[in-house]
Amino acid sequence: MLKDIHHKIDSLFPEMVETRRYLHQYPEVSFKEVKTAKYIADFYEELQIPYQAKIGGNGVIATLKGGKPGKTVALRADFDALPIQDEKDVPYKSKVDGVMHACGHDGHTATLLMLAKTMKSFQEDLPGTIEFVHQHAEEYAPGGAKPIVESGALDHVDAVFGTHLWATTPLGVMQTSKNVFMAGADRFEITIQGEGGHGAYPHETKDAIVIASQLITQLQQIVSRRIDPLETAVVTIGIFEAGDAFNIIADKAKLVGTVRYLNTDIQEEVITEMEKIIKGVCVTNDASYTFDYVKGYPPLVNHEQEAELVLEASKNIDEIHTAEEVVPVMGGEDFTYYTIAKPGAYFFTGAHKEGNDYPHHHPKFDIDERALPIAAKTLIEAYFLYQKKTS
Repeated sequence: MLKDIHHKIDSLFPEMVETRRYLHQYPEVSFKEVKTAKYIADFYEELQIPYQAKIGGNGVIATLKGGKPGKTVALRADFDALPIQDEKDVPYKSKVDGVMHACGHDGHTATLLMLAKTMKSFQEDLPGTIEFVHQHAEEYAPGGAKPIVESGALDHVDAVFGTHLWATTPLGVMQTSKNVFMAGADRFEITIQGEGGHGAYPHETKDAIVIASQLITQLQQIVSRRIDPLETAVVTIGIFEAGDAFNIIADKAKLVGTVRYLNTDIQEEVITEMEKIIKGVCVTNDASYTFDYVKGYPPLVNHEQEAELVLEASKNIDEIHTAEEVVPVMGGEDFTYYTIAKPGAYFFTGAHKEGNDYPHHHPKFDIDERALPIAAKTLIEAYFLYQKKTS
């Protein structure tokens, strides 16, 4: 039956591409994906697969109950976009100003929809039940996975699998980990209140820009000088806002950034060190400050047995020539909430597009659409292997 399923997926490739490109042209940012959620719900309505909408927000979950007994397995795809202007010169370029699918979620959605359409044709021979989980708001914490899990909609699920079309990995390569796979991702904001004045009389001021600059330099020493070199952490300042004119010393500065980590003990150590540095620099310069630290997605940890199933599944897919275990990447993913609640695994499906070397979240990001059926085949192969191993 699996060969027939593969053939069916291949036959749906043109529709898969058409669906992905339609979604690419009409993206919606996190928590505002109303039209996208309706598009997904309408698709399942037409397929006559029962579904629930507005799960944990804009989430949609469709349920395909097979004709044979078995476990219930969730397959997840996210569908939100990013506040980025699409700069690609392609016919399917985003038609929404300032919003773009710059991370492949349009491809994830098209993959899962076509997989659902495929499996509907094999429903009577399907062991167990597939929950097609279409998740909103992966890009912006607190995200969509957490409220979906908290809604109880997946309480009955036995395992969960998901994939990310990974634009920096070659087509035909599948990557995963049997342990920590992706980093925890936090956000922080520091506001420094100094005392402004004329640019010609700096001695009469407390220069917020100079103070913030000292902070930036010292914050970088947390990773280079205060964290065990055998541990992993990142402290990045992404926003530095200050000043209104070339001849005025700024009284206020704002720094916004992210912390990435693999170990929660390191996360707490970074926070403690940040607090000490910020306080020390500001006290020394006689300035006041606020420090707002928001803990985001925890590290994504795969379950070993489910990750092994993904690696085994890849052997049954002709288009995959390399399946490998990799070290963790420092990007964040709220799929972690599923693997905290249930056994499961997440993996990367290589989707590098020849001639397009732009990474995720770049205005010219794109994927090789031939990766979509590979992702679909890997997900369903993992599903069947799980059924076999747990029966």
